[in-house]
Amino acid sequence: MQQHIWQYLSIRIIVGWLVVSILPAIVLFWEYILTNNILITQVNSVVASSIALILSLIGLERLTQFPGQKSMVTVLPTLLASGLTVGLLLLIFRLPYSVYYLSLSAASGLLFCFISQIYLRAVTQATIGYVPIGRCQNLLDIEGVRWVELTPCFETASHRRLPFHAVVADLADKGLSAEWEQLLAETALQGTPVYNVLQVRESLTGRLPIKHLYENNLGSLLPSQSYLLIKRLLDTLAILITAPIVIPLALLVAIALKWQGRHSSSTVLFTQQRIGQGGKLFTMYKFRSMLPCAEQNGAQMATNGDMRVTKFGRFIRQTRLDELPQFINVLKGEMSLIGPRPEQLDFVKRFNETIPFYCYRHIVKPGISGWAQVMHGYASDEDETKIKLEHDFFYIKNFSLTLDLLIVIKTIQTMMTGFGAK
Repeated sequence: MQQHIWQYLSIRIIVGWLVVSILPAIVLFWEYILTNNILITQVNSVVASSIALILSLIGLERLTQFPGQKSMVTVLPTLLASGLTVGLLLLIFRLPYSVYYLSLSAASGLLFCFISQIYLRAVTQATIGYVPIGRCQNLLDIEGVRWVELTPCFETASHRRLPFHAVVADLADKGLSAEWEQLLAETALQGTPVYNVLQVRESLTGRLPIKHLYENNLGSLLPSQSYLLIKRLLDTLAILITAPIVIPLALLVAIALKWQGRHSSSTVLFTQQRIGQGGKLFTMYKFRSMLPCAEQNGAQMATNGDMRVTKFGRFIRQTRLDELPQFINVLKGEMSLIGPRPEQLDFVKRFNETIPFYCYRHIVKPGISGWAQVMHGYASDEDETKIKLEHDFFYIKNFSLTLDLLIVIKTIQTMMTGFGAK
């Protein structure tokens, strides 16, 4: 199936450059252009606008490749990051620029990127042909895809281009006959990619199935050691930069909690032993959001409408403000800003016995937020824990700065909407 022209990044960059950088220059600098008296200020401004636009479109292209997320959420943060980067370069090198032009260009860029992403989402719905045997039937519940059932008598030679973006089959199923294999081979020869069912499910859901992890190369789940070092530096830098905002906010939450518990002996901070990287125990800090007697009967998972959560505690859980003290854990090197959530020892012991490969999630540092948190939310039982584990494995396999940036963006969205809180 031929791609829509708007799916090509180069086309979006060219059109965007004309609309966002050139058109405002013509509107504001037309007299200077006619008299061939263009100023260095104007040149700097057009170059700065062009660089910001290219960075934004490349950033959006990278961020929206990950599954299960709404591309519109990433537009504003990506534009802000690109604009701030270019703005800092202008200030550092003390280059003159036109405020009016950059303001008009920024407004045009915001409008263009939103319209571009809306249109891109409309023209990129995937059409996937599937061989109706084995586990392919389980793919049909995935939304956002047009599924077309194939038949053994489908003739690829009668089509100049096959009407699919891809074809999927359960290549491990014994029911895959020689007739089906011939069809898949002819499909590949025509240039249409053929994927195994596990690859497609992973790419569309952002989850790596643990039941069939043996079919994947465990080596692909080893995180990049170089990025682990970079990630540690970025975590520390991010905490230091945000400290002027986080510290006053944490103090306000602490004061509110102290006032709420003024008639009891409850403490503001809640500490608990959690499992970290390599299966090592560490003490995790949180603001107390539950009653002091919440775990007098042992460790329990949070549930919807949990009666142990206080009124103010429900607010700080929904906004994730209860996690702010974990910045201390990050500075101590026990946690990261982004990673799988650390679990309690009792739960880890139980899940290690009942969920295959559960301990493998401890290969990276646990995080304050993570792919499973922004995609699924809190888990209240073992079945939901299995789903979250599939998200954790997807994160470990795709361990990268781009995915971490996407999680940061979606974490901010989660804090504003309260998604997944219990």
